[in-house]
Amino acid sequence: MDPTESAAPRYRGMDGWPVHDTVTALWAGQMTAAAACLAVLPVLTAAVEDATRRLTGTAGRLIYAGAGSAGLVAVLDALDLGDTFDWPDDRLSILLAGGLDLARGLAAEIEDDAGSGRARLGDLAVGPDDVVIGVSASGRSAFTVAIVEAARRRGASTIGVTSIAGSPLTGAVLHPIVVATGAEVIAGSTRMGAGTAQKIVLNLFSTAVMIGLGRVYDNLMVNVRPRNAKLRRRCAAIVAQIAGVDEARASAALARHGAVKNAVLGLAGAPAEDIPGLLARAGGNLRHALAAAGLTVGAAVIDPG
Repeated sequence: MDPTESAAPRYRGMDGWPVHDTVTALWAGQMTAAAACLAVLPVLTAAVEDATRRLTGTAGRLIYAGAGSAGLVAVLDALDLGDTFDWPDDRLSILLAGGLDLARGLAAEIEDDAGSGRARLGDLAVGPDDVVIGVSASGRSAFTVAIVEAARRRGASTIGVTSIAGSPLTGAVLHPIVVATGAEVIAGSTRMGAGTAQKIVLNLFSTAVMIGLGRVYDNLMVNVRPRNAKLRRRCAAIVAQIAGVDEARASAALARHGAVKNAVLGLAGAPAEDIPGLLARAGGNLRHALAAAGLTVGAAVIDPG
């Protein structure tokens, strides 16, 4: 039997429990799910290394696939990559069963439609540079399994996030990530423990990949898109911290150079006309660009502007 569908005896009678006891049990289920992620770190590491290698350059895409609540978890991870890490929109695809228009809710019936999954992937011309992540708590979503099967045949890196060992999803992917979350507090409600584990795994995966691709410097989001006042202040604070200047000077450098990495390079002494080339040759990695140009940041800032 699928462990996520089993009814744990210790939660019988829950509908009559005091609210505090119910909330405590739900919390404990979430903590159990989070702890279960520790065991998958080695296979997750291999998936990150493979994905980072394939996505280095300008060709590879991240493609997320899923149905139901698992698909929504995948959507959440995917949609945050642009603003946080400036991951290009044309290098991201989301294959949610039923599509992203959720005005009528989730299209649960399409979860069982393998043909729909194959058709959706077929529109993308997937190849060896691409990374396809399928998410399914049971590992039996025909829609999701069909997508990763087709992607693997085309040479893409394929990753499956599930709670069930030996499920169809684990057999279909190159990197099966099985988080054994066990029985849910509410039997079968995989939006709870399994969903929490899925979100943790995807958070770890995508963030580690973005670090590997040079979209983080130290522990700072140097590729953040400054789309509102809060993020513009964050960009100035990041430049100030890396370059060792005050925020007024950092803001002036941002206005002059247009982006965090460019501003840091400018403050370190790189001529404005050289900055795009420095970053391009370094694959967008600020640390590598600074090193290649023989520039330092912090106390050694030399730009007089």
